[in-house]
Amino acid sequence: MDKKNTPRSVVSLNNGWQFHGSLTDISFEDIKKISAWQTVNLPHDFQISQPWVAPAADEKADNRDAGANIRSRLSSRGFKEMGIGWYRKDIRPEESWRGKRILLDFEGIMLVGDVYLNGKHIGKTDYGYLGFEIDITKDLKFGEDNVLMVKANTQQPLNSRWYTGGGIYRDVNITLTDKDEYFVRHPLYITTENVTDRNATVNVQAELTCNLKVENLRVGTKVTDQQGNIVYHKFNTIKFDRRMRTNEHRVAKFNIDNPKLWSCETPNLYTAEVTLYREDGSVADQVTKRFGVRNVEFSPEFGLKLNGKKVLLKGIANHHSLGALGAAVYPRAMEKRMKLLKDFGFNHIRTAHNPYSESFLDLCDEYGFLVVDELYDKWLTQYAGGREEWTNLWQHDVPEFVKRDRNHPSIVVWSLGNELQQYWNLPYADWGVTAYRLQKELLKRYDKTRPITVAMHPRYRSLETDSLPAPLVHETDIASYNYRYMYFPSDSRRFPNMMFYQSEANTSGMGPNYFEMDLDKVLGLAYWGMIDYLGESQGWPEKGWCQGVFDISLEPKPNAYFLKSYFKDDEPLVHIGIIASDGDSFMWNDEKMLKRRLVDHWNFGKDNNNKEFTLYTYTNADEVELRINGKSLGRKQNDKNPKVRNRVKWDKVKYEPGYIEAIAYTDGKVVARHKIETTGEAKRLTATADNSDWKADGKDLQHIRVLALDAKGRRVQTAKGKVHFSVEGPAEIIAVTNGDNASDELAVGDSRNLYNGTCTVILRSKQGAGKVSVTATCDGMKPVKLQLATK
Repeated sequence: MDKKNTPRSVVSLNNGWQFHGSLTDISFEDIKKISAWQTVNLPHDFQISQPWVAPAADEKADNRDAGANIRSRLSSRGFKEMGIGWYRKDIRPEESWRGKRILLDFEGIMLVGDVYLNGKHIGKTDYGYLGFEIDITKDLKFGEDNVLMVKANTQQPLNSRWYTGGGIYRDVNITLTDKDEYFVRHPLYITTENVTDRNATVNVQAELTCNLKVENLRVGTKVTDQQGNIVYHKFNTIKFDRRMRTNEHRVAKFNIDNPKLWSCETPNLYTAEVTLYREDGSVADQVTKRFGVRNVEFSPEFGLKLNGKKVLLKGIANHHSLGALGAAVYPRAMEKRMKLLKDFGFNHIRTAHNPYSESFLDLCDEYGFLVVDELYDKWLTQYAGGREEWTNLWQHDVPEFVKRDRNHPSIVVWSLGNELQQYWNLPYADWGVTAYRLQKELLKRYDKTRPITVAMHPRYRSLETDSLPAPLVHETDIASYNYRYMYFPSDSRRFPNMMFYQSEANTSGMGPNYFEMDLDKVLGLAYWGMIDYLGESQGWPEKGWCQGVFDISLEPKPNAYFLKSYFKDDEPLVHIGIIASDGDSFMWNDEKMLKRRLVDHWNFGKDNNNKEFTLYTYTNADEVELRINGKSLGRKQNDKNPKVRNRVKWDKVKYEPGYIEAIAYTDGKVVARHKIETTGEAKRLTATADNSDWKADGKDLQHIRVLALDAKGRRVQTAKGKVHFSVEGPAEIIAVTNGDNASDELAVGDSRNLYNGTCTVILRSKQGAGKVSVTATCDGMKPVKLQLATK
């Protein structure tokens, strides 16, 4: 490697770590003496494989803080014990690294982390949702192994309100740059202005360092479109102020004719490549960043427009974890979720309540999701890692957060926090106004192109009435209300300049909490917890949130189609949802939530012949007819009343084996059908893989969904049995799941019980391409075998 002609390079450190976990805090000196280490590859969540810890008999709910939802000691943290994870990896620098600037880059350590190199403490993170880098140029020893050790600490149960996982859950890399001339961390800032479909102006700004005694630096900027066509390529000379450690410079400003605009439907991306040259003309450093050309407008009159067109945010607010994978960040798993959400009409994600990975934002750019990017939960030390005072963190966190994310066209709003104002009668006695103003001013130093908000319960104000929103609402650019959309009309009349966004909407209120808003004027909404997740359990044996419209294995529940009926109202739809059971209601953030289990099968057994059921037909058509074994039970109109719209209720429907069918009509014509049949006993398994481009990179995933089928090839949702998996070839099982968030089975292992007639095994590729054979067996059923390959 010729350092004089090679720009920066990135070396992955994801593979070949040694791991040791403990429930107690082991000192650095003691951990060096331990010989029993487990080999793991990153990303890694050490909590996901830990046993469940059931609450003790005397553990009671703690209702002092409605926002914390504490049912027992570990209910919020997914019934996993807190603890410490130690990681070790030996690094032998290559000779080509000599003379380079060497950076160790962690994208995240959960929940707080410490880094040691050859016994020396070299860095830490007190907020595990953000990345950090450490310059190890002077600490790395050449010609020998260097011992890198990382301590990850989940902290105490009350240091988060949900399952965080634990460990090095995102990528770790070594970045090599020139030692004298280089771009700093997150150096590019790309903005667009005067955007139309005919023309757009692009500004590229770069932040760089030069340790040489020079006054001028030569920089080249090249921009290509998604097809690789060059749309701009020029060189310029910039003056470098040697009195400053780093300089920020606009390195390019240019117009693009007939730009390919970024939108939800056409997420076109451009790539900027900025190169820093030495005096002799060789390349000192080079960075690239994708961006989109789009125009975003906000107004109380129309909410949000993208490229001049009104867009309504149809969204989800969920935590960052990935079901059976825990907190470990796998782009393929995130992509799978995005494809599912797109199919059901979602166009928006709120990153509740912490920054997701940058790979997540890359995918949002590619799939056309609009993002409200959120930095914190509550502005409390307790929920910001718990080790360092929050008032000492935000000055560092805000720049890291914004500089990392600001070039993503998917991000349309910054959010600095969530449900916090009721805690902020101290220290400023202004319910968070001063804290918000300080953070906002710092954020605007790094990005002025997006509005800034905070999600809140707007009526939480000490010693005041419910007639007015909290003072913090008037500070924010967007009035983001969790659940309290019913205040939009009155607050709009009093404060006509306010713009409204329902930053959380609940499942029990689905339908009314959408249709009762003025959809022409609001930004839109984000439904809370649409995908079931670990943590925030409403009580054992549920291991987490179970109120989503998709279960934790991503299987749609019947009411997912209710949501789809109005999120994709231009696509005719009808779907049957039968009430199988009604559970006790519970309070969630002062909102009443209904525990209700819906099914979309017709297998209730002979013992239930003539039993009466209540069911819904979800539709966006004009009317629905319901038939059982060909006999019509009549037609019902789709009432446009917001409280019942798209949800037609049928009472006292008697069960009889055979089939039940819903037929939807618009203008008298059949536009959609949904038919479910009584099946026979499960006779065989079938399996479907979801990734036709399975990369042999040691990180790519393959989700294999197994179904139990009867003799006629129909899915048997009532089938029971444990499915066992075996794998041959360059892949390994990293998770098993079945959608049952009350199951006592772990997400690791090689077997899983069927739930609703299905289960899923998730494979991770190994490095080195090859054929992979997967076999699934279950007693009493014909097994299935898949032949796959990694590339």
